[in-house]
Amino acid sequence: MDGRPAADESPSGPARRRRRGTAFVLTAGLVAALLVLSLLSAGLGSYHIALGDILSSVQHRVGLGGAALDRVGESVLWNVRLPRVVLALLVGASLGCAGALMQGVFGNPLAEPGVIGISAGAAVGAVASIALGLSFFGNWTVTVCAFVAGLVTVALVYALSRSGGRTEVVTLILTGIAVNAFAGALIGLFIFFADNAQITQITFWQLGSLSQATWPKVLAVLPCALLGLALAPLYARKLDLLALGERPARHLGVDVERLRIVLVLVVALLTAAAVAVAGIITFVGLLVPHLLRMANGPGHRFLVPGSAVGGALVLVAGDLAARTVADPAELPLGVLTALFGSPFFFWLLRRTRRRQGGWA
Repeated sequence: MDGRPAADESPSGPARRRRRGTAFVLTAGLVAALLVLSLLSAGLGSYHIALGDILSSVQHRVGLGGAALDRVGESVLWNVRLPRVVLALLVGASLGCAGALMQGVFGNPLAEPGVIGISAGAAVGAVASIALGLSFFGNWTVTVCAFVAGLVTVALVYALSRSGGRTEVVTLILTGIAVNAFAGALIGLFIFFADNAQITQITFWQLGSLSQATWPKVLAVLPCALLGLALAPLYARKLDLLALGERPARHLGVDVERLRIVLVLVVALLTAAAVAVAGIITFVGLLVPHLLRMANGPGHRFLVPGSAVGGALVLVAGDLAARTVADPAELPLGVLTALFGSPFFFWLLRRTRRRQGGWA
């Protein structure tokens, strides 16, 4: 066994209806929780804003009545809180969706952009653009550099983790360790040659944070995130067929290599978009898809969009905790997700090993 999630074995009948019902309930619950948590995140903090005041201000801004807040309240809500909430939604959705795609493409539940080095590779591109003072694409320079570096990294990991037409879990993890170590060494070199101002910016990429969220940053990442999130669900059925194995998928008309190349590009796009504005935030793409798979099975028609919503929910919650738990100080978001995600990864690794009866 290669750890590939089993295909949907309930093509018709009561089992399919139950699964659809569960998917609907889960989707509705995730969306409702995301809406509530987003409103809470917009209101909670050093400067408290009541829920009614938030709704009133939003109504006022869109011309549906309501009333504006005082000058300080309006500034805090629209220039600080809402950009941060929207950025958390985009980054979380990108990471969650990228994780679901990675697990489908590599055929095992341990794959995740951060775990196998894609996030670190994309961060190298972003850090290099900062340390070298690159500006050939204007405000898009960091995003473009992160995308190119992420693409190179995911191609390298994919090539090195394939053996005999299969993606081995151990090879995948060891490749990720090597890539993360190499990326860390490159970042260290850039830090060594950088000045103090550049070091401050580079530290942001290493720890992961949404503290510098602004509307221009939201607009910069929005096209990449929306394009990737729009393309991903289109390949859900093919991922379900790929879960049957490469040979059956080919017999059913799936061009396996083309599918993998396209989805690798989508994963790189989503990951680069997230890393370009938030730095390295790991384990979101590992934890969310696996929990949803445990709740409703491996069908990607729910899993891919559900992971996007779930990833957004986790990151909004994580960002809220990061800036309120140690108030007035702020915890690095990437450190917080790794702190809670690492034990889950260890549990998942042992669970997968028990199912396979060892690594061989």
